[in-house]
Amino acid sequence: MDILPILATLKRHKTASFLIVLQIALTCAIVCNALFLIMQRIEKINEPSGLADSEIVAIRMGGIGPIQNEDALTRADLLALRALPGVKEATLLNQFPFGDNMQMSTMRLQPKSDGSGVDASQYAASEGWLKATGLRLVAGRDFEAGEYQNQSDVDKSEDASIPAVILNRAMAKRMFPKGDALGQVIYGIGEKPIRVVGLIDTLVSAQPGGKDEALSYNMVFPIRASFRSGTYLLRTEPDKRDEVLKAAAVALDKSGPNRIKSESKRLEDYRERYYRQDRSMINLLAAVCLALLVVTAFGIVGLASFWVQQRTRMIGTRRALGATQGQILRYFQTENFILSTLGIGLGMVAAYGISLLLMKSYELPPLPLFFLPIGALILWGLGQLAVWAPARRAAALPPVAALRGA
Repeated sequence: MDILPILATLKRHKTASFLIVLQIALTCAIVCNALFLIMQRIEKINEPSGLADSEIVAIRMGGIGPIQNEDALTRADLLALRALPGVKEATLLNQFPFGDNMQMSTMRLQPKSDGSGVDASQYAASEGWLKATGLRLVAGRDFEAGEYQNQSDVDKSEDASIPAVILNRAMAKRMFPKGDALGQVIYGIGEKPIRVVGLIDTLVSAQPGGKDEALSYNMVFPIRASFRSGTYLLRTEPDKRDEVLKAAAVALDKSGPNRIKSESKRLEDYRERYYRQDRSMINLLAAVCLALLVVTAFGIVGLASFWVQQRTRMIGTRRALGATQGQILRYFQTENFILSTLGIGLGMVAAYGISLLLMKSYELPPLPLFFLPIGALILWGLGQLAVWAPARRAAALPPVAALRGA
């Protein structure tokens, strides 16, 4: 189809053409960046924790007033929890992914601080933690029985010594880039060296998903916290989590007096709560994209309908000269394609500019270039769908009726 007549027609309607091009450009710029932000949030929400999320329940206990021998009571709790039907293993951690608190330490390769080091999330785990969490050990070994210590003993000691630590793969690579972390020693808790005895494939921090690089680095120590400062994690048989939560509440009530259960949930529930704001942001951005696309579609429909009315004489003349309905239809589709292409071109430039602004203001990564053709395809398709109905009405006009209407 010869586009010169189309360009000549658009030149006579500069204002209307400019407005629809501007609308398409604005929609393209916002939709491209919004889709990128949505994908970022989705990746963040779906980031694997490394734990068997679908099999784990977490129970927090608190005490009322002074309680004698918290460590012995904690051990009794774990024995009671492990004996429950449907429980594969039970352990106690000082923190867990998607929880409300996070403990971190700076670990070094040298005994004394020289200003350098790696900030990492610090997990303290009691016996059975590897099976209870479902974490995957990819090198080395689990902690031995003689390596575990009570947190209370470590706190009281003036010369604390922690013999072993297990690192996640990201922290091992950060501290030992040559890949020789296993068997090496690190410092940071007390003055004595801590030997790396194992490596975990994946373990997120207690509060994952942030921008801080340190949130990628995590380590586990063989330190038994008490029920006051930790959370019981129970790994259950499939579809037994709700039953285990009820049975665990009864067992813990019998285990010792002067205590209250502060919270008990499935780990997936904690994850759901933790990412609630991110899901709200996804819904908001999706709504903005949808609203912009709908407004743009109505703008294209309205402009095309107006132009059909204004060009009734032209349509009738072309139909009288032998133009088919298909040719009339393609005329309006081509016209819309030209306007959409101009708008998309401007929109891509604006999308990149918005991306630079977000990078500078919110430390976001740059907009991946493949989002630009995605936005272009969406708007090209939207434009063709929006112009279809007015173009069909124009193509259906009989020559006599069109000339009479003129």
